[in-house]
Amino acid sequence: MSDTSPADRSPSGCDSSTPAASRRVAAVDCGTNSIRLLIADVRAGAGTPSLTDVVRTMRVVRLGQGVDRTGRLAEEALARTFDACRDYAAQCREHGVTRVRFVATSATRDAANRQVFVDGVRDILGVEPEVISGTDEASLSFAGALSVLDPGQPLPALVVDLGGGSTEFVLGDRDGVRASLSTDVGCVRMTERHLADDPPSQAQIAAAGTDIDAAIDAAAGVVPLGDTATVIGVAGTITTVTAHALGLDRYDADAIHGADLPIERLRASADALLHASRDQRAAMPFMHPGRVDVIGAGALIWSRILEHVATVSGTVRTAVTSEHDILDGIALSVPDGTGGTPGRAVQR
Repeated sequence: MSDTSPADRSPSGCDSSTPAASRRVAAVDCGTNSIRLLIADVRAGAGTPSLTDVVRTMRVVRLGQGVDRTGRLAEEALARTFDACRDYAAQCREHGVTRVRFVATSATRDAANRQVFVDGVRDILGVEPEVISGTDEASLSFAGALSVLDPGQPLPALVVDLGGGSTEFVLGDRDGVRASLSTDVGCVRMTERHLADDPPSQAQIAAAGTDIDAAIDAAAGVVPLGDTATVIGVAGTITTVTAHALGLDRYDADAIHGADLPIERLRASADALLHASRDQRAAMPFMHPGRVDVIGAGALIWSRILEHVATVSGTVRTAVTSEHDILDGIALSVPDGTGGTPGRAVQR
């Protein structure tokens, strides 16, 4: 069974040559649950640079397997991740990428043996992976997600990036980030810590809810959630909840991207996913196999966040889902120049 996402896409008819006024870059986002690649042409303009996708793909490698319990990256998780890196290096060479930026987030921040991961990535992709802070992760997610908004939508926007090991809360507008916080709740972490049964028991759900609510309270102490005018959700948990809410018969990124749905509709879908059995979730036509085991916890996190924001803002009644997220922010942040040739180690 392939780990490749049904949302993977290399635009049909895409020319492998880079337009003269743009540069071809690769962005890799390595999180707790998945590792994703975006190869894109970046075109500079009078305003914000624009991206044209060449390849956008994802593999679920579960790098954060057991990290919450052991504090270390498991050997089998590293092997899965390095295998994906070798595939991504080949794709970068095939498409003539001139520069790569590799960003790693929650799982590697927490791991005692993260140098093994760093060395392996450098050997395969030829670039030093950047184990970024939660603040940097939030800023990159915000930059990528804001592109989904129509000019008339109200600001400030709250971007919620719900990952495997952490969830970022970022409030800002077109001038940039106002406030942000990274919290240690994510779909993998909450599943491993609390949701052991299939489907989870009410006691397990309540225990996870206590951790989630504490994280939301911590975020609210730094990020003024009550100022939110528009909510944007990004990453695989949220796009999957949206696919359920839309009743899709397959994973359709074009239908999901920009969907602006009532919060109550999203919470109903989140509740259905949380209480479904593993077999029921696996049978859903939009469900990536790598999310089957962890989508319930992710859905619970998203539901609690939406409920809180709707209550404290008093005005927010819908949430926007964006397929553009930290991966797009990483690609936009790749500096000019050449370097990081895939498959050739950089000099230290």
